[in-house]
Amino acid sequence: MLGDISQVDEIYIACGYTDMRKSIDGLAAIVQQNFKMDPFSNALYLFCGRRSDRIKALLWEGDGFLLLYKRLENGRFQWPRNEEEVRRITPQEFRWLLEGLSINQPKAVKKVNIKSVL
Repeated sequence: MLGDISQVDEIYIACGYTDMRKSIDGLAAIVQQNFKMDPFSNALYLFCGRRSDRIKALLWEGDGFLLLYKRLENGRFQWPRNEEEVRRITPQEFRWLLEGLSINQPKAVKKVNIKSVL
């Protein structure tokens, strides 16, 4: 289904800045060459420019790429600008990001890895 991101296995965020003039081919090349990842995997790749008011998302749907674009009319995305090249985020962190919140919520209750506790 067109743009059904609920079925993706993983969500990755490209930290830092991305040239927002890039199209599908340019973003797929970043995923493949810079991050050494497979753009044809069942993953959503997120990119943000310097202004932080727009994002692009790249998704392979099995028969072609889908490019999603969101521009905020008021406000900015809380985009991580640290030195990490690519970071995996959870669906909850993705929702926070789209709501204008930071993906690093210090007061959020974290899931416990039961194997590490025992």
